[in-house]
Amino acid sequence: MATATKTGATHQETANKLEALRQQMNRHQLDAYLIPSVDEHINEYLPENKQRRAWASGFTGSAGDFLIATSEAWVFVDSRYYEQADYEVAQDFIHISKQGLSGHPSVTEKLKELAAKQANFRLGFDPFTLTVQQAQAFQKAFENTGIELMPIQGNLVDLLWTDAPSAERSEVYAIPEQVTGKSWQQKLTDVQAKLKALKFDILPITKLDQIAWLFNLRGQDIPYNPIFTAYAIITQTQAHLFMDTSRVRAGDLDAFSGGNVTFHPYEDYTKSLPSLAKGQTVLLDPKHTTFGTLTLIEQAGGQAREAEHPVELLKAIKNETEIRMMQEANLKASRGKIRAWHWQDQQIAAGQRITEDSFKDAIEAFYAEEEGFAGLSFNTISGAGANSSIVHYGTPDPNKTLEPGELFLIDSGCQFYGGTTDDTRTMLVGPTATDLQRLRYTEVLKAHINCAMQKFPKGTDGARLDGITRATLWQHGLDYGHGTGHGVGAFLNVHEGPNGIHRLATKPLEPGMINSIEPGFYQPGWGGIRLENLYRVVEYGETESGLPWYGFESLTYIPFDKKLIDFSAVSAEQLTWLKAYYQVILDKIGPTLSAEESAWLAEICRLPE
Repeated sequence: MATATKTGATHQETANKLEALRQQMNRHQLDAYLIPSVDEHINEYLPENKQRRAWASGFTGSAGDFLIATSEAWVFVDSRYYEQADYEVAQDFIHISKQGLSGHPSVTEKLKELAAKQANFRLGFDPFTLTVQQAQAFQKAFENTGIELMPIQGNLVDLLWTDAPSAERSEVYAIPEQVTGKSWQQKLTDVQAKLKALKFDILPITKLDQIAWLFNLRGQDIPYNPIFTAYAIITQTQAHLFMDTSRVRAGDLDAFSGGNVTFHPYEDYTKSLPSLAKGQTVLLDPKHTTFGTLTLIEQAGGQAREAEHPVELLKAIKNETEIRMMQEANLKASRGKIRAWHWQDQQIAAGQRITEDSFKDAIEAFYAEEEGFAGLSFNTISGAGANSSIVHYGTPDPNKTLEPGELFLIDSGCQFYGGTTDDTRTMLVGPTATDLQRLRYTEVLKAHINCAMQKFPKGTDGARLDGITRATLWQHGLDYGHGTGHGVGAFLNVHEGPNGIHRLATKPLEPGMINSIEPGFYQPGWGGIRLENLYRVVEYGETESGLPWYGFESLTYIPFDKKLIDFSAVSAEQLTWLKAYYQVILDKIGPTLSAEESAWLAEICRLPE
């Protein structure tokens, strides 16, 4: 019998795919071929027909690249996916390189190692699946190494993936100014004003959430993301939108009639960009533009100059309407998770069996009862016991029962009409925690509170807050491999930039930005802890020097599990924050629950004096 990986592919199927890829590489005289995790629109979550790396390697995580050479292949993953890669990848044929561990090379290091064994090493890639930033990093790293970058027109996986799903054709619809807080005309004017001020003629837009935000349109071409497949090109006076207009809801195109937006077929982007860019100065953000787009501009005689993408920052700073919609959405999601937690407690008390999968179904049902529910914002992570240490554990097991004494991590989020949510709680199954569970949970909670109550001066970036968050954990020899937080869209992608709280977050946080705070700790075989809320950045006023100071205001209102808290290790200041937070939970959520749920909530929010 052929053995299979956890993703379902047999080892023979993996071997056949690798052999077919190598035959294609030989046709192009390539020594290696890189398959990044993203598609032509630099999406984190991919349409089914663009999941090329997963098809070739078996690895389904949202980040991580695949490199195939003439006799070996590698998947490169960060710490979020160490365990997932172990059980998804056929390691008879593909090596797993776990970034950050000793002896595990990066893509660049592995390529240099391969190139050192021969002259004129040719690395192939699809130029529309590599950002300009990544291509530039390769060009710099590979100087004087003998590695030649070979952009290959037409993706090699697409030539082989004959049974790939058809492209999604969801309905595209307009959302009104009452939800967005600003019309598409106003947004377009703002972007064009930025172009003029910076002396650019043209802005190509590759990323789908940027396009959806700018034109106040939404769709569902990608699971969990209310976006649609399109390109856009903005000039100082016009906008060109490349999409299938037959998918737009009846009447919703009327808002664009008589305006300065011209619609084109999606496929015309690669023909129209060169003609529009010829002799023009083009704004190019290397993080948000593909190398293929840059190539089209340069071949047409356009001058590409690098600058920060104007849509990205405008989108990140939410207006008052967007903030209100996000507040409402996150209150609904908080209520759904509280109700699911109560349901779990009641079921366990009654002796009923609950599994990872049955809890996932329950919480998603509670979410769906909320008004304006438009789906999930990512696949629900529901991991108990050892599975809770798998950071992005996306396959809740119907056979894994929640057992007393285990940690249970539930990371979930929703799309509501107008708002996006994301929150995580780790709970104890049963009544009694171990000392080690309490110690580790309490330290993660303290890290969360320290960041949440931190005030900071204007100009502070997320990297500095990341260090503040980890400080007390480090004192106990604890840490986590992911960032402390990410930006979140308003009825858009659950992960968005440019703001974040992590080691590489250089963008200063500004009022109106929405960010997660989610420290954690994970030990394979033991379990994992993550505590995540969404917060908006608010202004607290000026100091005597006149410099504005900022802080965080929570959008998420869900209790932490007091069975796991060692209150003797919590400072008076941290306890004051926690009590104030719990009072807001009781005030905002309590009155909306049933009498039984409300009484249960009051009990789990009761803290020691």
